[in-house]
Amino acid sequence: MAGQAASEGRWLWLAVAFGACAGLATVAQLVLLAVIIDRAIAAPSGLTGLVSPGLVSPGLGLLALVALRPMLTAAQDLAAQAASQRLRRRVRATLLDHLARLGPVRVAAHHSAGLAHQWVEQVEALDGYVARFWVQLRLVVLVPVVILVLVAFQDWLAAILLAVTAPFIPLFMALVGMGAESLNREQFVAVARLSGHFVDRVRGITTLRLFGAAERATVEVTAAADDYRRRSMRTLRLAFLSSAVLEFFSSVAIAVVAIYIGFGLLGDIPFGPASSLTLFSGLVILLLAPEFFQPLRTLSQSYHDRAAALAAADGLLALFEEAADAHREAGSGSAPAASGALVELIGASLAYPGRGRVLGPLDLAIAPGEVVVLTGPSGAGKSSVLQMLAGFVAPCEGARLTSPGFAFAWMDQRPLLIQGSLGDNLRLTAPQASDTELVTALEQAGLGEVLAGLPAGLDTGLGERGRGLSGGQAQRLALARIFLSDAPLVLLDEPTASLDAATEAVLIDGFQALAGQGRSLVIATHHPTLMGLGDRRLALDGGQEVVRV
Repeated sequence: MAGQAASEGRWLWLAVAFGACAGLATVAQLVLLAVIIDRAIAAPSGLTGLVSPGLVSPGLGLLALVALRPMLTAAQDLAAQAASQRLRRRVRATLLDHLARLGPVRVAAHHSAGLAHQWVEQVEALDGYVARFWVQLRLVVLVPVVILVLVAFQDWLAAILLAVTAPFIPLFMALVGMGAESLNREQFVAVARLSGHFVDRVRGITTLRLFGAAERATVEVTAAADDYRRRSMRTLRLAFLSSAVLEFFSSVAIAVVAIYIGFGLLGDIPFGPASSLTLFSGLVILLLAPEFFQPLRTLSQSYHDRAAALAAADGLLALFEEAADAHREAGSGSAPAASGALVELIGASLAYPGRGRVLGPLDLAIAPGEVVVLTGPSGAGKSSVLQMLAGFVAPCEGARLTSPGFAFAWMDQRPLLIQGSLGDNLRLTAPQASDTELVTALEQAGLGEVLAGLPAGLDTGLGERGRGLSGGQAQRLALARIFLSDAPLVLLDEPTASLDAATEAVLIDGFQALAGQGRSLVIATHHPTLMGLGDRRLALDGGQEVVRV
């Protein structure tokens, strides 16, 4: 965490500089106020002394500092926020890059709601550490030391009282912080679990209602939310109690100093420097005493930000420490494929932890313009072959070679459709495509009549996962995206599964049209008609090639 903050050192040290200037301006402001009060009381002419020449200079200085201090404080906040925003932006970019390196197969092992919570909430929790705690930790060393030196010049015994009581605040802050960090860590885990729990119930609400389990699901979500509420209240209770304790100690310390100054001015303390106290020195000490503790109190408030940030960082580091597939990292670049193939597997094998080898060794080259069909029983390794060809996973043995500028399109049984319009979903593939090109692609995919019947046309809204479209229409929308793509290789994983005969026929016509454009197709299927499209067929069983036709 500290290393991430150090990378924004320029902005953070600028914030520290502005904060130090604001603190020194406050000290100077209070000293000038003590000068004005002392001179006004000491003036022999009563009220006329308020406008005596001796008050003009300190009065103008005080007004200037009153105007300057808010500007310095605002500059400190702006610099700290700039550092925080830059850091959070960089962490989010690093997180996205790491997820990309893990690949779709590895990322699928994490709940999407949990990943979204980490990307948004846990990264956002770093703000308090960077923008407040890191800066305040530096300021707490500077400003109290300056005040302590000034107080020592006025009365060394008062300075000792301040110095003796000051350590109690960071001590209790550290004790409370250890408990707060643990509670925040538990809270982040709980909210990630609640997010996934809620999303799963919402996505499966139709199934839950069909099985009469909607009421039970509501009770479960309520219980999970109530557990999160209790954890949140426990964290807040600790924060409020710790703040009250810290305020108590600082108030007691200021009160002790005030009592000492009062009795010293009355001459009731016969020892130490109390007998030499003056109105001016007493005012300076009394006015500076609260400001001596203020940076410590502010740091104690920011300590909860530190606890939340450390708990969030633990969750993020656990994800970052999930090692990307070294073979996939090494094989993700372009390399000349043999025999002019778009992509080639050479002695490629695939293994998973705890399962051993699930595929291979396999030799397969996809030439431009050919259609290859993968067949075999469920679990034979057809999808794994497609994932290796796409680079989603890398072979643990052997090699995957790609032609320069390799690109592919992907379509499976559950196409990704986002909440938005028809046009939004089509432009995932071709962001710059015109409306005419989108309409043409929909017609090629057999959705021309459906589009014509929609009053809003391309602006027709879709719900999450394509809600508003039938399963067959969603598949045809995915096919339209492929028509918009210029990828020379199309990977199809059981694209006609669970569809009616009419929709199957439309999709098969679309695949034939893609092949007619000179694109290479690799189709994993059980469907006899799709098998007939192939220029050659590769049959798999138990991860091994059994037939090549």
